[in-house]
Amino acid sequence: MAESTIEPPLAGYTVVELSTGIAGAYCTKLLGDGGADVVKVEPPEGDPLRSWSASGAAISPGGDGALFSFLAGSKRSVVADTQLDVDVELVDRLLAAADAVVWSAGSRVAAHPEFAPAVMHRRHPHLTVMSITPFGLEGPWHDRAATEFTLQAWSGGIVGLGRGEADRAPVFVGGQVGEYLAGAYASAAMLASRHGRSDDGPGELLDLSMLETQILSLTYYPVTYFEMLGRPWRDARRVTVPGVARAKDGLVDVGCGTAQQWFDLCAMVGHPEWIDEDSSLTITERANLNADEIYAWFESNTVDEIRELATAFRIPNAPVANGANVASLDQFRERGSFVENPGGRFQQPGHPYRMTPARLRRPQPAPRLGEHTAQYRTAKLTPRPVPTGDGNRLPLSGIRVLDMTTFWAGPCCTHFLAMLGAEVIHVESTRRPDGTRLIAGVPVSESQWWEKSPIFAALNTNKKGLTLDLQSPRGRDLLRRLIATCDAVVENFTPRVLDQMGLDFTAVQSIKRDVVMVRMPGFGLDGPWRDNPAFAYVIEAASGLTWLTGYADRTPYDPYSIGDPNAGMHAVNALLLALEHRRRSGEGVFVEAAMVDAALSIAAEQAIEYSAYGALLERAGNRGPTAVPQNLYRSNDIDEFGRPDSWVAVAVSTDEQWKRLCAAIGSPRWARDPKLASARGRKEHEDAIDERLAAWCARRSRDEIVATLWSAGVPVAKVMQPHRQTELDQLAFRGFFEEVDHPVNGPARLSTVPMRLSAGLSKFHTQHAPLLGQHNHELLAELGLDGAEIADLEADGVIGCAPAM
Repeated sequence: MAESTIEPPLAGYTVVELSTGIAGAYCTKLLGDGGADVVKVEPPEGDPLRSWSASGAAISPGGDGALFSFLAGSKRSVVADTQLDVDVELVDRLLAAADAVVWSAGSRVAAHPEFAPAVMHRRHPHLTVMSITPFGLEGPWHDRAATEFTLQAWSGGIVGLGRGEADRAPVFVGGQVGEYLAGAYASAAMLASRHGRSDDGPGELLDLSMLETQILSLTYYPVTYFEMLGRPWRDARRVTVPGVARAKDGLVDVGCGTAQQWFDLCAMVGHPEWIDEDSSLTITERANLNADEIYAWFESNTVDEIRELATAFRIPNAPVANGANVASLDQFRERGSFVENPGGRFQQPGHPYRMTPARLRRPQPAPRLGEHTAQYRTAKLTPRPVPTGDGNRLPLSGIRVLDMTTFWAGPCCTHFLAMLGAEVIHVESTRRPDGTRLIAGVPVSESQWWEKSPIFAALNTNKKGLTLDLQSPRGRDLLRRLIATCDAVVENFTPRVLDQMGLDFTAVQSIKRDVVMVRMPGFGLDGPWRDNPAFAYVIEAASGLTWLTGYADRTPYDPYSIGDPNAGMHAVNALLLALEHRRRSGEGVFVEAAMVDAALSIAAEQAIEYSAYGALLERAGNRGPTAVPQNLYRSNDIDEFGRPDSWVAVAVSTDEQWKRLCAAIGSPRWARDPKLASARGRKEHEDAIDERLAAWCARRSRDEIVATLWSAGVPVAKVMQPHRQTELDQLAFRGFFEEVDHPVNGPARLSTVPMRLSAGLSKFHTQHAPLLGQHNHELLAELGLDGAEIADLEADGVIGCAPAM
């Protein structure tokens, strides 16, 4: 089949977009890139994103902002004035003829009673209705005001991984990343729902909570960690050393994720005497003891010199990218990671994943406001038939996935599949167990220490566990026999590992002709950084995500969280698109879902703003472009660690919210100043506003501040310790945490997925995470091995149930 005749996987799938903001726009962008026909319905004044620029660049009247042009590429625009019955009828006809609708509050169209999510689901039972809201459609917080900033605070993501320094307020992750992550989750949920739907089956209402996506993306299973080990993941803020460091000629990010990498760093900076394999201190503690000497070494070398040495030592490293330099980095130039927007005005990231022979839609121009209104007014829109089949409680049942992943990014992808019904077989070896089994800080002297990792327990439920020594011929033979039984293979080793085993896509396809193979390298399968080790922090640095996190007068802080789950959820999207192509064509599909490509996609605004307007977006502590004032303010509470370190987050997004805040705090004279009535005026006096609000908050508890401002409709939040997430009433109402019993660890609460599905799936964890090699006998017997053969494999160390370490 010629490339030009291959349709994208979602060709013929029609989605109506009734959303504003980045989350809904990014969700439909991913669907549109997959080939869906996206009809964006806007009020007469247009989507606010059309006039948005994070840098404040002037958008000409009738023109569109660059970010809108990126997010709305290939979509169609229909203007509807909901004060006119004929326009309400037009939107209803669009919905009747569509497959799905994406909804979020914020426009007059979305606010119309007939277009509320539950109403659309009831009126059009064939539709898949995706609702994206801060807290979910129901529950005690469903109508509370929120912004991404306050959601980061509620999630625990602002303090969860110890980001920042003790002498200042903790700091949020910049760049509106939570919006993009919500969009990636929403798209994945819609594709999963589509996969499980029969031709005559009904649609469903997918109720996504942005708070829950923040928890899954900005924190590292803190509730499970606390309940299993009796201690929080972090109890204080500290700078990662070296982390982001100043070199002679710029910024570089170097990190030690393992003890071996710390030992190698000691040798690299000329201090092998720091190596102590018997030390009881953590890597972070050891690095902080020697921070001054480490930083002095970095400052005496150039970025290129440091990176060349670190790469030779196999220590994760990357330059710290920003909007001005990211597109020029050699890895991205050689891979063609950036493309010209079809309008020719700026550069934008390419697709966050690549696939063959399946094709994604090439970038197309964004529509002018109302460009397609007349076309749809006169079009004969055929309503979809009333569904007669049953809904699918497990949308991915019947899919078998071979999970050759480790740590967070890969297992995050396969875990989402497993919670929605796929049969996932997680492969480890006794010589190299999944890395998350090793990072819990449980002494190896404890019985079954490898089963006591909260991260592994929370990230691998519903999976089956198989151990295979892939260095042995028999182990590799069994792996090939297992591949023949699977629909998909997912792996996230460094590229050379599978190459050395002779398991590239050609080899895998020779075993199973229609297999979908998803590879998740850090930096991609080609280019000069191909073989570099990739932990989340270097992915975040290389893509620009780190640049916007921190204070302007200090080096940036690693977000240290989003690189992995962001990659995992983009890989889910890619895998489900590949399965759709296979369903249509019968062909297997190869997917390259590089971690850094997914990160570039959600950091897109930096490169777009710089290439479109020459504006370099900068970090600004806890301030941001979407609200003013926006900051953290200290309350008079003492935190659970005995410190005066309890904070609240406040973000005022509109002039109306400013009026409400002023009234809530007693309308003091300073707040009534007419200069502060507009966002521009408040921006000019931001320091003075912060000083006054800080003084008001310092006399009050967090509970009092939240009660006062939230009841007035002002976005506000406690800056939560992440292991306290279970205390949030909204999460309890939605059943976000489920208790799962474990044969070694006992019961603990685990997070689920960030959406609720009306089709009936309500319990997501059906089995605890597998013990090491738990399903060896079951899975090998399915391949035809008898008891004696399995026992022989165990005797020879090809399989096993305990680490061979």
